[in-house]
Amino acid sequence: MIVRHGRIDLALHRLRAGEGRALLLLHGLGERAPDEVPAAAQDWPGPICALDFTGHGESTAPKSGGYTSEILMGDVDAALEALGEATLVGRGLGAYVALLVAGARPTLVRGAVLADGPGLAGGGHSPGSPALLLPPAGAQGPPDPWALLELSRDIRPPDYAQSYVRLAVQFSGLDTPISVAAAVRPPWLEAVATEPGVLVAPVADALQRYAE
Repeated sequence: MIVRHGRIDLALHRLRAGEGRALLLLHGLGERAPDEVPAAAQDWPGPICALDFTGHGESTAPKSGGYTSEILMGDVDAALEALGEATLVGRGLGAYVALLVAGARPTLVRGAVLADGPGLAGGGHSPGSPALLLPPAGAQGPPDPWALLELSRDIRPPDYAQSYVRLAVQFSGLDTPISVAAAVRPPWLEAVATEPGVLVAPVADALQRYAE
């Protein structure tokens, strides 16, 4: 299925049919949607889908970059418009995006699970020295070289992430709308894990809770 986000065509893959609320998988930086249902999600009772972010997999890419995590939030928002209510599992960069969307769309996201994967640490939590960087000459995607360059330098302060946890807790109606399954925890994720309303549990255990 193709969904639109601005001028971008996003590939939304249905990995398994089912009845009820969808499970939406969000990949890490430089990855694409998996071809099969991950082992930890095998017991999910409803349909299982996976999204290729802008510039990744079968989705199209903008010219000359312009990537931020908030752009990828818009990708997920477009997918939710097609799917309705969904539970999210994000790997790496996808985990960060899942957290942001859970706070921004608390009535549509019925639980977000944050798992290990590429892009989890982003560019750190403080600015570095200004630099003008370009992808290597002749580099082509997917993944889009601009996505790899820009999203790997995206600054993610802990208090910014925490504000989205609080929105999810306040407006979702769930006791634990965010679950941390990642073993690697950069500062933003360490801060998230300490927030009230955040469950620390393996992916399969968190999904069992959200499926109820």
